Amino acid sequence: MAHATVHTKTFDALKGDFGYKNIMQAPRVLKVVVGTGVGKVNKDKKRLELVIDRLARITGQAPAPRLAKKAIANFKSRAGDTIGYQITLRGARMQAFLDKLIHIVFPRMKDFRGLKPATIDEMGNISIGIKEHTVFPETSDEDSKDIFGLAVTIVTSAKNKKEAEAFLRHLGLPLREAEVKGK
Repeated sequence: MAHATVHTKTFDALKGDFGYKNIMQAPRVLKVVVGTGVGKVNKDKKRLELVIDRLARITGQAPAPRLAKKAIANFKSRAGDTIGYQITLRGARMQAFLDKLIHIVFPRMKDFRGLKPATIDEMGNISIGIKEHTVFPETSDEDSKDIFGLAVTIVTSAKNKKEAEAFLRHLGLPLREAEVKGK
């Protein structure tokens, strides 16, 4: 019920700008993908378990391992090695994660001045890099030596970059104003 209300508000807010005639034309968030690479941590089972535990706490869902497709000698990885973990959130968990990201995590980030609108791709999705997992309230600060970064991708049904930017601003994502070139 709550999701339908949000979608109706989105439709009402954006229908004038984009000429929507039907509520189903309004963009919506399809899924949120949270992932991290494990790299050299892969050999240390204790630290690997810590990464899995922290991701599960942050998202409320168990992460799935991502395996290397082929061996790369420079990275000392073989085909089939676990190179990262990923979680795909949908529905209520997705909404709760987005709410936490916008209202708790971004304000806690050091020197955060908003997201660049340039990070929105042409298909209407945005990818956000978070340098430290400790900005999430579920993680304890006592393990400060084992800090890892993660990537958050918000996948929308927007048809283009302009529509996605308007939709994400409406959701409350802190996007910077467009920078004027030449100044």
